[in-house]
Amino acid sequence: MQAALAPFSTHPSAPATADTWQVLDDPAEWPAFGQLEEGDAATGQWASQVAVEGMHCTACAFTVEAALLKVPGVREAQVNGASRRARVVWSAAVTRPSRWFEASAAAGYPLVPAGSQLASAGRARELRMALWRWLVSGFCMMQVMMYAYPAYIARPDDMTDDAAQLLRWASWVLTLPVVLFSCGPFFRSAWRDLRAGRIGMDLPVAFGVLATFAVSSAATFDAGGPLGHEVYFDSLTMFVFFLLTGRWLEARLRDRTAGSLEALMNRLPDSIDRLAPDGSWTRVAVRRLAAADVVRVRPGEAFPADGVVIEGDTSADEALLTGESRPVPRPRGDHVLAGSHNLSAVVSVRIESVGEGTRFAQIVRLMESAASRKPRLALLADRVARPFLVAVLASAAVAAVFWWHTDPGKALMVAVAVLIVTCPCALSLATPAAMLASAGALARGGVLTSNLQALEALASVDTVVFDKTGTLTGDIPRLERIYCRQGLRPGDALEMAAALAAQSLHPVAQALVNAWNAQFRSPPGWTVEQATEAAGLGLEGLLRRAHARAGTGQRARLGSSSFCGVNALEVDAAQVHLADEQGWVASFVLAEELRADAAAAVAALRAQGLTVRLLSGDRDSAAKEIAARCGIDFAQGGCTPEDKLDVLWRLQAEGRQIAMVGDGLNDGPSLARANASFAFGRSVPLSRAHADFVVLGDRLATIPDAIAQARKTLHVVRQNLWWAAGYNALCVPLAVAGWLPAWLAGLGMAASSLVVVLNAARLAAAGKASR
Repeated sequence: MQAALAPFSTHPSAPATADTWQVLDDPAEWPAFGQLEEGDAATGQWASQVAVEGMHCTACAFTVEAALLKVPGVREAQVNGASRRARVVWSAAVTRPSRWFEASAAAGYPLVPAGSQLASAGRARELRMALWRWLVSGFCMMQVMMYAYPAYIARPDDMTDDAAQLLRWASWVLTLPVVLFSCGPFFRSAWRDLRAGRIGMDLPVAFGVLATFAVSSAATFDAGGPLGHEVYFDSLTMFVFFLLTGRWLEARLRDRTAGSLEALMNRLPDSIDRLAPDGSWTRVAVRRLAAADVVRVRPGEAFPADGVVIEGDTSADEALLTGESRPVPRPRGDHVLAGSHNLSAVVSVRIESVGEGTRFAQIVRLMESAASRKPRLALLADRVARPFLVAVLASAAVAAVFWWHTDPGKALMVAVAVLIVTCPCALSLATPAAMLASAGALARGGVLTSNLQALEALASVDTVVFDKTGTLTGDIPRLERIYCRQGLRPGDALEMAAALAAQSLHPVAQALVNAWNAQFRSPPGWTVEQATEAAGLGLEGLLRRAHARAGTGQRARLGSSSFCGVNALEVDAAQVHLADEQGWVASFVLAEELRADAAAAVAALRAQGLTVRLLSGDRDSAAKEIAARCGIDFAQGGCTPEDKLDVLWRLQAEGRQIAMVGDGLNDGPSLARANASFAFGRSVPLSRAHADFVVLGDRLATIPDAIAQARKTLHVVRQNLWWAAGYNALCVPLAVAGWLPAWLAGLGMAASSLVVVLNAARLAAAGKASR
């Protein structure tokens, strides 16, 4: 993915221009920062993920969204102010990326493809400049405070008028760098908003700084003028310093919270050694790899694609991909994942999936989607913030008019205090900061959040419904026994079944494939054509011997007894059947093993006050036996996907809030219907999971952990919203009354935003502690 954006990110230190945007109009570049949603690649609908530069607040997000939506062909634009990422849905038949990139840049907010070197370089450059502005404001503030101190402690006749005037001049000179350099981002953002006829959150700050500087400068040059003789250079520099301190810490905390996404996206190497036809190794770009290529991966390098180790034994770090914190042994014959790191030895890997087909790419897409979408509470806060800004300016004007007849200088400073203290940054950050911190904590624990809104829904669930196969039991069952019709050897029956089962990723199908591979280590001698899968029932296809002539073959079915039209064996175990045009061929008895932590996970859920149920497509007796071993009181077997959906409908009609945990394949309708849902099991492609959360590892304990984390998240969100509302309710009257000086208003504004972000950061720490 990173390599695919190389033309755009050749010079990461340079700002993007129209020429660099033209590179992105090449359809070959679009999959690197987006995903095709409808139609064909050249004219269909794409959903692209981009990073937004220059954003400081939610009002900036409004501006970017408005600029993007004005471009013909852009159908949807969502900008997350906390992560500074945008999701843009656009039609390739109507527009090209360069057009909406240019539109956003014209509004003052350049876009960068998510995951490109330019995005990280731009953020690093922005952080360096923010640090310099903070240092300059801090140094000047200390000097100005030193010059202002004598005026505070001097008694009458202790200091001559010339000495006092000299200190004022010195303070004015030292305030200039703060206004002209440190406040640059506030003025640029305010000017953008004014030119566009908008009201942004930096507008009150800019007005406040300019008004304070104007009043103080007037008093310095003309102490007897209409604005009085009081100077506020110390308040001004202190306010700017506090505000920049808060923004600097917010930026650092935000980068730390969202850093897991970039760390994951940058795990792929730029190049790798590929085996050439002459037997030599050639260094090639990762984007040039194709399925069936053989690559050599050295210790310390990341695996460039999904594949199978064909030479050598090693161990791999898969922490960010599966949630497994310990190195995982990967001997010859084992599968390795793109983005995991080779730790122990040089190995040769045969590539199976590249690009969008890898588990790595699917994980990145889920995390990007979560980082760019806004939860419902955040949208509500955004809607409140818009009219609130207008009310802020109106309140400041009223306060200025109220105090003007008493003292024009004080009137302006009261207005400044109102402008500063009521800026709704904390309100806008309250929800997205908490939910992003929680999503990052869950990702480190092996649970990916594909929809931030689901955290709110998950916090309110009262019932958890489990699937059985591949969820409570292991991913892949074990083939225990084969029964076949007279004249057919068990191995021949297994060969036919394995060929058909290879067309599915269902755990039962994979069990048959694994059993064949374990015995014969060669592909089955059958080919399968016209394969179709009926969710929850089985597979059907045309079986033909590998070297048979066209037109020969037999139709076969693999699946449940009803699907195959045969009678089930009278054995108390899971079974799958094979039938052809002549009838029953074979039955395969499978043994399921309960996951080691299944009982503990169910106990943890019940300890949280949740009702736990089991719905399974397997026999009712098998479902109830597994439920009893796990401690689940309510179990129902023999469920089709429609049956499971019907049960969820009835439970929700009773007022229950449901969390569904399934394997993401035949449970798709139920996962989509539930209030919150988990796709569990490594065999399921993430792109096919209809779930709000995807469990990457094989620990069921992540389910109660995720629910506990969601509850903490909603609690923190409520705390943040109450804090933001309470802070404004307390400070606005004080500012209007003239009891809150500008420097204290600035401290309060910076502190309120910082409190919200620090409170959200506790969720990341809580996530680590729970593991």
